[in-house]
Amino acid sequence: MKKKVKKWLEDGSVDVFLGYKMVHGHPLPHCFTLEDVAEVDELIVSEARYSLEKIATHLTRQDPKIKIGLLARDCNQRAINILSVWHQLDLEKIKTLNVNCCPSNLKAHPDCSYMTVETPGAYKQQVGIDNTIDTETADAFSKEAKTIRWMYEFQKCIKCYGCRNICPVCFCTECSLEHKDLIGPGNLPPQVPIFHLVRAAHMAGRCIDCGLCEDACPMDIPLRLLYRKVNRIVKDVFDYDTGESSEQSPFSLIGDSVKLTLKPM
Repeated sequence: MKKKVKKWLEDGSVDVFLGYKMVHGHPLPHCFTLEDVAEVDELIVSEARYSLEKIATHLTRQDPKIKIGLLARDCNQRAINILSVWHQLDLEKIKTLNVNCCPSNLKAHPDCSYMTVETPGAYKQQVGIDNTIDTETADAFSKEAKTIRWMYEFQKCIKCYGCRNICPVCFCTECSLEHKDLIGPGNLPPQVPIFHLVRAAHMAGRCIDCGLCEDACPMDIPLRLLYRKVNRIVKDVFDYDTGESSEQSPFSLIGDSVKLTLKPM
């Protein structure tokens, strides 16, 4: 792996390589370059998870011509597909070095919905939502139970923006979650449920279920279940498999010959 990264840097296949290195005992994202190619010997495959592809989008905004390599698990690759569809990354300027999925996905009940789930979890909160259940189980609640359970979860929010900041497919230059006419500044908790429903609407057809939002959430809100629900709607209505391909338009209607295309930013 290290030999391949060095070769990419030395032959100009990539200008930078995004991976991990240990810094004072902590695995942190690091940008490896030709100028310090010896640092590649410190490259590690970390159990920690950061959205390296989000860092790639920031680098691309600063220099659209930059060629970037990065370590990629399955969720990273799905995010790259989404970012390509939305013209945030150019696949011709991205090289991925595929690595195994993180250890959390090798458990009997993996975190990632793209892995096989063997044993559903028990409800953590009688009044809330268990973030290990599937969307069908959540849909089976009565209308009253859904309202009580989801409102309980949403009111825990402290509006830290951790879910947005860590999300690899959040790239808007102006965020609706900071629009004063939608989300009142200074209000804690934020207006329930508008904060999370606005974000959920923006995650439809974008969320690649990497789980970083839940990892970042200090209040243990079942964000992944919420975004799985909106993605399932997108699948049912548009037959769109989020992140599966960089070729599929997010605006293709079933049986409709009209396709909307996005202009590059």
